[in-house]
Amino acid sequence: LGIFFYFIYDYCDFSGYMDISIGTSKCLGVKMPENFNHPYFAKGIDEYWRRWHMTLSTWFRDYVYIPLGGNRKGFARQILNISIVWLLTGIWHGAFFNYIMWGIYFGVILIIEKLFLLKLLQKMPVIISHIYSLFLILIGWAIFAIEDLDKLWNYLKSMFMNPVFIDNLSLFEVANNWLLLIICAVTSIGLTKKLYEKASSNLLIKNIVLLILTLASICYLASSTYNPFLYFRF
Repeated sequence: LGIFFYFIYDYCDFSGYMDISIGTSKCLGVKMPENFNHPYFAKGIDEYWRRWHMTLSTWFRDYVYIPLGGNRKGFARQILNISIVWLLTGIWHGAFFNYIMWGIYFGVILIIEKLFLLKLLQKMPVIISHIYSLFLILIGWAIFAIEDLDKLWNYLKSMFMNPVFIDNLSLFEVANNWLLLIICAVTSIGLTKKLYEKASSNLLIKNIVLLILTLASICYLASSTYNPFLYFRF
C-alpha cells in the first residue's frame, strides 16, 4: 500500500508540474512537447518508457543510443547499447547506488523483453500485460524511493515475505484515503481525458469544470503542509 501511494504520488507530482509548465509556456506563446501519455496504462515495460518522461527517453535515444549504433550493429551490440543507456539513466537521477540499481533493473527487464518476453506478452490477454507491467513498475518505484540499501532490502522483504498481508495501519490508511485512492485510480487511465475532451466542446461546461478543479486544488493545497515538487531534486 505504501509503495502504491508513492507510485501515484510520483506520477501526479511529475506529470502535474509538467502540465503546469506546458500551460504556462502556452500563455507565453511557446509550445512544449507532452511528457506523459498515461504510462500506467502500458502493456509492457518497453511501452511504459515510451509513455513516461518521454522527453528524457527521446533525449537518451537521440544522443546516446543512436550514436552508439542503436540496433544497427547486430543484436549483441544492441544489448550492450541498452545496458549503457540504462546505466546512464540511473546515474542521471543521482549519485546514490539505488538509482544505479534502478537503472540496471529496468535495463535488464527491457533486454529480456527484447529477447523473447515482448512477443509472449503480445499473445496474452491485455489484463495480464497490464498486471505484469504494474507489478514490475511498483518494484521499480521501491528501488527508486529508498536510498538506504538496508532499508530497501527490509522494505522488499516486508512486501513479499511478511505473512501479514494487511494490518490495522493499512486498514486505517485505506479508511482515511479511500476517496483519494479512487480518484487516483480513475484519473490515471484515459477515461477522464476522453470525458474532458467531450466536455470541452461546450465552452461554458469546460470553464465550469476548470473552475471547480482549480478551486478544489487550492482548497487541498491550503489544507496541506509545505510540499515542494519531488522531481525538483533531479
